[in-house]
Amino acid sequence: MQSTTMVNRLVGRLTKKESLDRYLDKDSLLEKSMNAKDLLLLGVGTVIGTGIFILPGTVAALYSGPGIIISFVLAALVCATAAMCYAEFSSALPVAGSAYSYGNIVFGEFVGWVIGWALILEYMLSVAAVSTGWSAYLISFLKGFGINVPKAITGSFDPAHGTYINIFAVLIVLAISLLLTQGVKTSTRINNIIVIAKIVIILLFVVVGLFYVKPGNWTPFAPYGSHGIMRGASLVFYAYLGFDCVSASAAEVKNPKRNMPIGIIGTLIICTLLYMAVAAVLTGMVSYTKLNVAAPVSYALQIVNQNWVAGVISVGALAGMFTMMLSMIYSSSRLIYSIGRDGLLPKKLGKINMKHQVPSHSLAAVTIVIAIMGGLVSLDRLTELVNIGTLIAFTMMSLGVLPLRKRKDIENTGFKVPFYPVLPIISAGLCIWMLVQLPLDTWIVSLVWFALGVILYASYGVWHSQLHTEK
Repeated sequence: MQSTTMVNRLVGRLTKKESLDRYLDKDSLLEKSMNAKDLLLLGVGTVIGTGIFILPGTVAALYSGPGIIISFVLAALVCATAAMCYAEFSSALPVAGSAYSYGNIVFGEFVGWVIGWALILEYMLSVAAVSTGWSAYLISFLKGFGINVPKAITGSFDPAHGTYINIFAVLIVLAISLLLTQGVKTSTRINNIIVIAKIVIILLFVVVGLFYVKPGNWTPFAPYGSHGIMRGASLVFYAYLGFDCVSASAAEVKNPKRNMPIGIIGTLIICTLLYMAVAAVLTGMVSYTKLNVAAPVSYALQIVNQNWVAGVISVGALAGMFTMMLSMIYSSSRLIYSIGRDGLLPKKLGKINMKHQVPSHSLAAVTIVIAIMGGLVSLDRLTELVNIGTLIAFTMMSLGVLPLRKRKDIENTGFKVPFYPVLPIISAGLCIWMLVQLPLDTWIVSLVWFALGVILYASYGVWHSQLHTEK
């Protein structure tokens, strides 16, 4: 009987749910300055990176042919199910921390912690990986002007191959973090300008490319059959990941019930249209059989002697990576702030700098970790872990809509997922199916990561938690 009582107490402790009112009170110190336009540009800035200049070509060449256009639509439909679940959560629970905070409120602290630990993996790894890509692109760009960067500062710590630090990866992370310390208004304004410039560059390619489209290149439309289109959809699915970062800003948004759903779902619509437009023009300009190259968009422009546009595309690629890193570092800092706010990490991380109304301690912490990873660690084998972290959060948020709807103490007069409960269950099923497709070695490494998370929670978090210490 005693052991049963102890188990019941433990289960009760781990499943104890956070209070929405406490979160709203704590997050009230953050500045509410973002509107629907800001959210849309934040989302597009995160989702549209260099992938838009690479994926349509390589996936078309190897799997989908011109049917890559349909592949992007199918992938967007899969993402849309999870996006609608996020939109309902952010409308009902306008708090910082995205899926971590949502999990704490509807599932309890332990599940919330696991989701948060998965998101830490997603956010920090993805920024570190993109920072190394940005560095490589910049070094190549400078080389075009005859500027050669010493090899020693162009790669991760690997003395055997002559590299010691990826200095540009470190510097871009530090520069973005410095920008974010100036407050949401300043960073949002700069992000908006760069994202708009990036969209203009993408549209420039589409408009110029239209003049060189040969309809015959779209035949056959599906050379690898419907299986190829489906395979292409499974690959380009990951091009859409990042829209969930929009939900991290919920506590800093004006009228979140209206603006959060617009930001999340609108991001998906805009990005789908841009991906489809690039894919259609690219496969129309050049036969899909010739597009399995490192930079298919630049390759297509060079074929039609539009080298000046290819040069502009390089600038667009740098801009795309910059805005993605800005959005993800921003989201990372809000996630770590939220976990510190709850005491599961040192409470200092949950403090707000009142001058600029930003969580400066959590921003500094994520900056140091990301800069070290991007500057010193080889991430080639680890980037697939980003997908696991994302899909676990997607799965839990899809299932989380079910208990959220049953909570009488949480009023949601904003967006609600249609076809409830069928659509949230379908969304969870699709996410689980995508998880199963990931390689075994990726799963093994991720299990080590989650084991570390459980150890940290058991040794520190559970004893310092706001829920544990409150009387």
